[in-house]
Amino acid sequence: MDEQISSLGDEELAVHEEQISEKLKVIEDKIVRLKSRKAHLLELQEQVQNLRKQRRSVQNAGSNWERENFPWSPEARKLLSTVFSANEFRPKQLPTINALMSGKDVLFLAPTGAGKSLCFQLPALLSKGVTVVISPLISLMEDQVWSLERLKIKARLLCSTTDKNVINQIHRELSEKRIPAIKLLYVTPERLSKSKRFMTALQKCYNNGYLDRFAIDEVHCCSQWGHDFRPDYKFLNVLKEMFPKSPLLGVTATATTKVIGDVQKMLNIPDSLLFVASFNRPNLYYHVLSKPTGKQEQYDLITNLLLTRFRNQSGIIYTYSMKDAVDISTALISRGLKAGPYHANLDPADRTKIHKLWYNEELQVVVATVAFGMGINKGNVRFVIHHTMSKSMDNFYQESGRAGRDGAPADCILLYHFSDMFRITTMTFSEHTGLKNAYAMVEYCITTSECRRKIISKYFSEVWGAESCDFMCDRCLNKDLVRPLKEIAPYVEQLHRIIEKADLEQTNVTGLKLVDAWMHKGQANLRLTDPAPLIDRSIAEQIVAYLIVSGHLKESFIFTPYATLSYIKRGPARVTNNTLKFRYGKLFSLNYPLVLDTVRTNGQTPSSTSTAKKRQVALQTNGTASKRRSTRSLRWIDSSEDDTDESPPASQHSNDVDDAPEDVEIIELDGE
Repeated sequence: MDEQISSLGDEELAVHEEQISEKLKVIEDKIVRLKSRKAHLLELQEQVQNLRKQRRSVQNAGSNWERENFPWSPEARKLLSTVFSANEFRPKQLPTINALMSGKDVLFLAPTGAGKSLCFQLPALLSKGVTVVISPLISLMEDQVWSLERLKIKARLLCSTTDKNVINQIHRELSEKRIPAIKLLYVTPERLSKSKRFMTALQKCYNNGYLDRFAIDEVHCCSQWGHDFRPDYKFLNVLKEMFPKSPLLGVTATATTKVIGDVQKMLNIPDSLLFVASFNRPNLYYHVLSKPTGKQEQYDLITNLLLTRFRNQSGIIYTYSMKDAVDISTALISRGLKAGPYHANLDPADRTKIHKLWYNEELQVVVATVAFGMGINKGNVRFVIHHTMSKSMDNFYQESGRAGRDGAPADCILLYHFSDMFRITTMTFSEHTGLKNAYAMVEYCITTSECRRKIISKYFSEVWGAESCDFMCDRCLNKDLVRPLKEIAPYVEQLHRIIEKADLEQTNVTGLKLVDAWMHKGQANLRLTDPAPLIDRSIAEQIVAYLIVSGHLKESFIFTPYATLSYIKRGPARVTNNTLKFRYGKLFSLNYPLVLDTVRTNGQTPSSTSTAKKRQVALQTNGTASKRRSTRSLRWIDSSEDDTDESPPASQHSNDVDDAPEDVEIIELDGE
């Protein structure tokens, strides 16, 4: 072989070298695909193992916990009615309470509004001692303490803003040998990990036989695989060692099978019972709206929604950053709406004031960073609007789940724009499964065919079909307008050529600049000689987003002194057999404002027949009126305004650096 090569001329060598390079490229492509396939199979294998482990925990729970012949059963039924004003237990509440009262460690997974707090509040009234509730958010604890005080239940909050005299009083009460008057004591995990005085008081309370149990709210925060991991939750692994006879209850509205296993290991409760309620919230309507590019247009859109569709109704607007929260609330106030911002940089007294004003209906809406509202016990929240998409499906489910806790219809509206994708990925790419979680949200936003409920269900190991949705999402409501599969393989080749041109020019392209060049906008040296595709700008952005999510393109992240930047490169996925199809199309608008007939249910989830009659609902989409059946009770109101505006070209987006996001509520860092 060496002699044959030596005898070749220069031209023959060049041809031979080119052939070798082509074969190596084919091999490299195969290696990339095989590695990707291997990673996918390993992930599936881990999911199967975690699911089996979770099912074993559920099987261990058995069905005997549903019975009501325990010694405490008559009193539990009486308290449910007289104190908590409920006629029946919600799904999985009774077995959770019975197992906990029997001294078992329990994990309870249920959606927002399923009554998880009752599972430790009612046992606290059945017992003589103290139930310590560990929660990551001061707003959550304030809310529950206010609610319990209205029920004349002795509950106290111990946090960094608590008066020192009150702290000393609580410590004394826990340390005394007589039965404490406090039934529920709310603390942050930082209080346990950093305050030796408090831990000493707890040990005395335990030794005296009055530390009944620990309830850990948002227990997914224990897991490093959880979407909201908190380092101080690691300290909670000492609880079973220090207080072995006090059972643990962990509750959360969001946890994957992997997170559940991690929580059991971290808390040293491998044999804990697991109760899981269905995560489907049939009263919530999910809709993704196109987000205007200009800020004033965004403010006008939100204002129109609050004045028409949600007139005189209470809700939450979630934002990406503290600056967004202030800017949006200021804009709404200037337009005559009652709104207030909520974020970590506010003085604690101001946060509490805004929380109370909103709770008491003196504010229509709280414009808040994503931590606000976790566990908020306000049933009549009729809408949750995400000004920017969440960083994970877990976050989105929990945040949108603040709506409709009373069981009456409520709206979960997400405003989506292509540029928001990169605001989120530059924040989360360094986290465990950060990009995977962000891309799941992008997929949720850009889908043009699949039921939004079905997409959500995939992340909770449940299967929800169209019958579970019952036209309660924009996709099912417009299901006869599903777009056909379109061939986009030529588009992939064009985008790859643009990226290759950028590499030759030794420059980088962002997602927005890539679309600019493809549409023959922006830098002339990046444009192709091919004509621009005959598609709308929003469709082009949708296709690029899909190609990133599917791996045909990929993000490359670069740190600068002031920000993290995302640039687009060729991805590992390859187009096979010269074909790649995708359903693309514009998002559906809310052209006619609709007002929900609020159903008062006293906290109980109404049946489909009692809450609303099915009526014909007309939604105008792209000039065509279509009729759909809806389980929501709706009435028309007159309005000359549209809920959505046409977005200006995304190329007008500023590339200025945004302010830092805030995805964590203010927490204590005190230690005594």
